[in-house]
Order: sequence, then structure tokens, then C-alpha cells
Amino acid sequence: MHIWVDADACPRVIKEIIFRAARRVSVATTLVANQELTIPASDLIEAVQVKAGLDVADTYIVQHLKAGDLVITADIPLAAEAIAQAAYALTPRGEFLDRGIIRQRLSMRNFLDELRNSGVETGGTPPFHARDREAFANQLDRFLTQHT
Repeated sequence: MHIWVDADACPRVIKEIIFRAARRVSVATTLVANQELTIPASDLIEAVQVKAGLDVADTYIVQHLKAGDLVITADIPLAAEAIAQAAYALTPRGEFLDRGIIRQRLSMRNFLDELRNSGVETGGTPPFHARDREAFANQLDRFLTQHT
């Protein structure tokens, strides 16, 4: 099993939780971003910087993940690709996405994109709270306990 992190928009506090978990259970972890990342010195943790561009990091993750891997992302299309390849998807807010819910999320995302493209103000992502951090840490711990 390998942990893949869509790191461009991943909150720093979530990255820190991932780093601690990777070392605790000795699981290889790769952060992928189109910017330079600072990571702790570890044989288990690596950062991959990809070219700037729409979905370049997502494409890299999809091309390298394997069934059973964990992808940490808030990007619904990336999560859908991971699930289609029999990987797991966890959002930085601590929500596991599966085949059932991902279809619903893709539909909602596409609907909101259509609204925004037609000029409708749809609001943004809610602020990240301590409860989100706690939910993520709990879900990641449960997942790693079951899969390592």
C-alpha cells in the first residue's frame, strides 16, 4: 500500500498528520504538487514536483497508483479515478469517498460548474476547522489500522 497526496491544496496541518502516520506505520508516501514542497527527511516520504498546469499532479497520481493505495485529495475527479482503479480516496476533511458517493459528488460538482460558468455565484469551500483536522486524523488512523 502507498499513500498518494494531492499536495497543492492540501492544508499543512493535514500534511503533518500524514507525515507522522507514514512514519508510525512505515508506509511509503508521495506528495505530488506543481510547486516545491518541504517534507521531513525520511526514506518513506517523497515529494514529486510536476509541471504547472491543470490536472498535471492528478494525472501523475492516477498513472502511478495501484489497487489498494490511498489517495488523499479534495479533487472529486481525481478521487473518482482512484476509486475506478480500486484505490481508496480520503478527503482532507476526513471523508472517505466510495463508488456510491463519488457518482453523487461528480454530478453535484458538474452541476455547480455549469452554474458558475453561467455566471451564478455558488460560494466557495468552507473554512478548514479543527474538527476537520480531527476527522481526518481519525479516519486515516482507522484506515491504516485496517490496511497495514
